[in-house]
Amino acid sequence: MKITIKRADSPDLEELLRWREIVLREVFSIPMEENMDALIAANRQYYLSALERREHIACFAQTEERTVGCGGVCLYQEMPSPDNLTGRCAYLMNVYTIPAMRRRGIRKVVVEWLLQEAKRCGAGKIYLEASESAYPLYKEIGFCEMDGYLKYMKEDAPLSGGV
Repeated sequence: MKITIKRADSPDLEELLRWREIVLREVFSIPMEENMDALIAANRQYYLSALERREHIACFAQTEERTVGCGGVCLYQEMPSPDNLTGRCAYLMNVYTIPAMRRRGIRKVVVEWLLQEAKRCGAGKIYLEASESAYPLYKEIGFCEMDGYLKYMKEDAPLSGGV
């Protein structure tokens, strides 16, 4: 089976949003009957802005018959550091393959294409969050776990200690 990667851009907005909804419903276990209009509208604004500014690269994985997966990479700037002199970073996201086509190497083709594009854009650091089932593939490609990272989760706490 031959997999080709098609870069997605602004003209593909509706298809990007359709795939984004599929990914969000699966990853966050959102039932089909739950309305996602506000979330999809926010994603629409994100894509319109980020694609135009070249801060997001999206793609579709295709067979000869149909689209079977997708992926994206967010590009952003942080302060330069010894391990990333340019400060250019990439965050892989939205990597997805339809259930009937999983375990055929599609995710690997998508991730390798996205990595190539991120590097071409100058990204010196590339991150992702992975499901447990995807860890072996990402480690095989060259990703490693990072110690020392925390995620802020407390929504009702003030961000400053003073008044």
